[in-house]
Amino acid sequence: MANTHIEKSTFDFLRKVVKNNNREWFAKNKPLYIDAKDDVTSFGEALKKDMDAHDEIEKLKIYRIYRDVRFSKDKTPYNDHLCGFLSRATKWKRGGMYFHIQPNNESFIAGGFWNPNSKDLARIRQEIAADDSYLRKIISTKKFKNYFQSLKGNQLKTSPRGYDVNHPAIDLLRYKQFLLVHKFSDEQVLSKTFRKEMVKGFLAMRPFFDYMSDVLTTDANGIPLED
Repeated sequence: MANTHIEKSTFDFLRKVVKNNNREWFAKNKPLYIDAKDDVTSFGEALKKDMDAHDEIEKLKIYRIYRDVRFSKDKTPYNDHLCGFLSRATKWKRGGMYFHIQPNNESFIAGGFWNPNSKDLARIRQEIAADDSYLRKIISTKKFKNYFQSLKGNQLKTSPRGYDVNHPAIDLLRYKQFLLVHKFSDEQVLSKTFRKEMVKGFLAMRPFFDYMSDVLTTDANGIPLED
């Protein structure tokens, strides 16, 4: 039967990782990791099927627990969470959906544009500068505020190059990332309704995704870009 929630044993494993974040302990307890990863993978596969009913999902990716410590001051070898990503299909549907499983009320879903390339970021800013009303309408709806409170992401301290600091949409133009985040308590993650609640959260992102998809697949005149 497909997972409706995350098993408590997965949380228990992640808590143990925090206390024993070393290769010797992990090697001795690798079966616990395999069970936890299988739990999250099974959950993710069921979530993908749910979202396929509402969207075109290209693939599910479950991230490894192993950290890349080459350029980090923190040399602990393992993450304290498990996570996955749902990619939307075709070049015409932009954005993706991330889910993050971590005990102590640190679990969340997120979506949007974590690190847009320079071309995409320039096109987004061009659209916002020309007419910010569509994006403002989306992020001011009751549903959006209930789920995400506000648009998240790193911002410039000043104005982007080529834009006046007094531009009426400068608050939106400063964004370098465009992210939506909704947090879950441990109780919610372990609840039988967790997957259903995640689907609701992802569906609440859809107007934002649709807007960004329209922007990033057209030119400044609204003409679709060539294949």
